Amino acid sequence: MTFTINAENNITAHPTPDHAEAAIGGGEQPFTSQKELAELAAAWPAERLVEIWNSLAGVKPVKSFKSTKTAVSRIWERIQKLGEPAQPAAEPEKPKTSTKAKGRAQAAKVATKKGKAGKKATPAKSAAKAKKAAKKSESAGPREGSKTAQVVAMLQRKNGATIGEIMSAMSWQRHTVRGFMAGAMKKAGYTVESFKPEGGERTYKINPK
Repeated sequence: MTFTINAENNITAHPTPDHAEAAIGGGEQPFTSQKELAELAAAWPAERLVEIWNSLAGVKPVKSFKSTKTAVSRIWERIQKLGEPAQPAAEPEKPKTSTKAKGRAQAAKVATKKGKAGKKATPAKSAAKAKKAAKKSESAGPREGSKTAQVVAMLQRKNGATIGEIMSAMSWQRHTVRGFMAGAMKKAGYTVESFKPEGGERTYKINPK
């Protein structure tokens, strides 16, 4: 910050030396620190320092200073505010909401939450959605090439497939085949018929729909 003072004791704050050039060219004296101000004040009469202080806005006028050093210190401290931007006006305080108004607002919020909660699906709707999803899954059928698809193809044959044929085709153990029929096939939505002919091997079959 560069300051300049003219013959009428008016002090101006300039943001950069370039801004102060015009004032200096007009005969004003520049200073950028308290030390430089003190050097200028050394050549001034004591009365001028009193005039400078009393011309500053918002100060308590004085008749004299104890010393030039005291005058320079107080003037320097005071003019630091010249370069500060103006403070924005304080916003008016918002009126406080009364307790009754707050109570009504809270009641409205609770009512809104209850209304939203009422939109939850009923058990009947949830069951219908689940049934619809199951039908969709069943109609879609197993993924082509998967183990389930291979087993389904075997069980849909006219005579179905024996446990031995499934074991051989899938490289499974006997207990694996049984577990697959009771678990994976049921989960996939298939109803598997199991029977064992006299003297024959247990056979699994899916009846056509």
